[in-house]
Amino acid sequence: MEPAVKKKPWLNGVLFALTLFSTFVVGLGLSFTYVYPDTPGFPPAVEPGLRAFLEPRVLLLGLLYSGVLMVILTGHELGHYLACRRYGLAATLLYFIPAPNLFGTFGAFIKIKSPINLKRQLFDIGAAGPLAGFVLALPALFMGLAYSKVLPVAAGESTLSLGEPLLFKLGSALFFKHVPAGSDIMLHPVGFAGWVGLLVTSLNLLPLGQLDGGHIAYALFGKRRRILSSSALGALIILGVLCFAGWLVWGGLGFLFVLCFRLKRPEPLYRLASRLRHPPIQDEAVPLNRGRVIVGALIILIFILSFIPDPVKGSSLLALLK
Repeated sequence: MEPAVKKKPWLNGVLFALTLFSTFVVGLGLSFTYVYPDTPGFPPAVEPGLRAFLEPRVLLLGLLYSGVLMVILTGHELGHYLACRRYGLAATLLYFIPAPNLFGTFGAFIKIKSPINLKRQLFDIGAAGPLAGFVLALPALFMGLAYSKVLPVAAGESTLSLGEPLLFKLGSALFFKHVPAGSDIMLHPVGFAGWVGLLVTSLNLLPLGQLDGGHIAYALFGKRRRILSSSALGALIILGVLCFAGWLVWGGLGFLFVLCFRLKRPEPLYRLASRLRHPPIQDEAVPLNRGRVIVGALIILIFILSFIPDPVKGSSLLALLK
């Protein structure tokens, strides 16, 4: 019997509505830029002000961005939730996180209230979310690329440039055989939702703590995962210096928590590090079956295809210190 979980559906509903609104607002900005690019050779933007964002095409594309991104995030967390239900483990409903950032959200999560005791449970629950999210993000990315535009970039123009996962590079090579010098791809809002979906997938697949990747690494490699986790933390710090300074936050906090856990000080950080550290399972010495090992290899491939070393180009620590 599934353990009882005290649910607050009104809170989940409010957070869902707020995230739907925040992603829609971001989608309006993306859609306006896509419909009316301020580029030589293209018609000037419509009348400035609020009315510009009420143009039907802008509204529709804004809704599409919000809807597609919410479907990807919902699919990811539903994967975890349904895997918990399959094993009779208690889990909360989905919590969405609205945010005034580049994407309109910090993602979503569920809280698993029951202990996970078996390796197959740990693997299945950890893998279900990234697999579902990737399957939903993939068509969004390719559909968006199919409707994206190649536009000239004005000389000296300062614009925000996003990094490209390997899957994006493969897709852009398929749809755009040649991008002229001085031009760039303006991604369709649906394609941007797919890009965000890949970013969320790869972040969750980092082999750290109780992230999805931490669950999967523990199930696949047991205690040897610690070598992988330490290597990942080191790689994040190197990437923070060379590619994207935001990785320094992930890597620095990871090393801080590991240090606090081993030294058992200071007390508040030690307690937090203890919660983030992966709890042991009962059958650690029992290997996964061949099917799950194959799925594990597929997930590693998904991580390689989805990971973005520089989510925002030109924002490495070295570049920021110049």
